[in-house]
Amino acid sequence: MRRIPLSRRSHVIGFQALTTGVAEHESALERDFVTLVSFADAGAVVTAQPITIWFEHEGRRRRYTPDFRVDWTEGGIEIVEIKYRADLRTNWARLRPAFEAARRWTVANGARFRISTERGIRGCRLEAAKRLLPLRSTAIDSVLAEQVMVHVREAPSFGELVGKLPVPLEAALGVVWRLIARGELTVDLDAPITPSTRVTAR
Repeated sequence: MRRIPLSRRSHVIGFQALTTGVAEHESALERDFVTLVSFADAGAVVTAQPITIWFEHEGRRRRYTPDFRVDWTEGGIEIVEIKYRADLRTNWARLRPAFEAARRWTVANGARFRISTERGIRGCRLEAAKRLLPLRSTAIDSVLAEQVMVHVREAPSFGELVGKLPVPLEAALGVVWRLIARGELTVDLDAPITPSTRVTAR
């Protein structure tokens, strides 16, 4: 049974479908983390509460269950704890021994442990992921997509590229967004996407 999170204000239990399965989350921040992982690596496997680590602290045997294990497509395993910064500050003395035990466990098992907070999860990249992920599986006009890939060399900005296409604005925007979602076009996802955003071909 999943535990109740420290921050009751963020208690949002649910499931998120991935191309590699389903990931369970119990807070809005966990949900957003899974979205980012899925966006960064469609083949990543995300497992909720994958292990329980036992450790000794102040003469007592304790246990700690981290939030996620992420198996990345190109190799590498991460054990990840998701916490709001306020929760870390309030509960750091109690949480620190568990985190130290997790770091020892990951070193011994060829993985890496990290703590991820809203500072690293929420931002422009997350907003882009929410917008672009649904577009990855939608149909695309292949003829128009080919024209985009030709024009991108002449039109370095998002607005210029859309303006080069001989179709209504809605259709032009649709194909450009879909190509960005599929990774055929590259933009800086850590900044808001505007008409002046630089666009390059992969």
